[in-house]
Amino acid sequence: MLNRAILLTAAFLATLGLVAQAKQSEIVPIRSSFVTFPMEIDEWRGRQEAPFEDDILAILGVDDYLTRSYFSPGAALGLYVGYWQSQEQGAAIHSPLNCLPGAGWAPVSKSTLELDVADPAGAPRRIAINRYVISKGLDRQLVLYWYQSHGRVVASEYAGKFYLVKDAIQLNRTDAALVRIVVPLAADDADGAEAERKGVRFVKSIFPVLNTYLPV
Repeated sequence: MLNRAILLTAAFLATLGLVAQAKQSEIVPIRSSFVTFPMEIDEWRGRQEAPFEDDILAILGVDDYLTRSYFSPGAALGLYVGYWQSQEQGAAIHSPLNCLPGAGWAPVSKSTLELDVADPAGAPRRIAINRYVISKGLDRQLVLYWYQSHGRVVASEYAGKFYLVKDAIQLNRTDAALVRIVVPLAADDADGAEAERKGVRFVKSIFPVLNTYLPV
């Protein structure tokens, strides 16, 4: 599975290289920096986490990123958002399916969730995101993540690569983001249902805010 994903990514990046050679400079949309991302969203209160080391940033290749913890009564979780301004020069989003096992976390289960959220104007929409349970020793975590670009939310890594090439050709843009939320699982939360409720509540709070920072 991993080798297939690597080959698929290489093929898409090669296609992007050909596209880039035949086009003018890529469009870079105007957006707000994550520095201004609110620390208080609904009942959630944020705390800035330490910045990534330079070697980690070099591997990620992000142009902007956000890493914080957020707290509400009875809940604590981590938020990471990485934003790539362009993926035409070899930079590509790193899937949690590859990064987390590389950090020692073993996969337990993976599925998708369909959620009802609101856009910045308050209009309802339905999105599909990934639900990933991982473990390391006695620790377990629930990871909710998705890829977002140009107002589109995608759970599938393969679909994300398809839209990357499609948007490069049609829009002259390859900017995109990875949004990842990590919720610790309590010992008595065997199936992760309680962690999921907390994570989904947070997704619904931040989703209308994200669009200011992830250009449509």
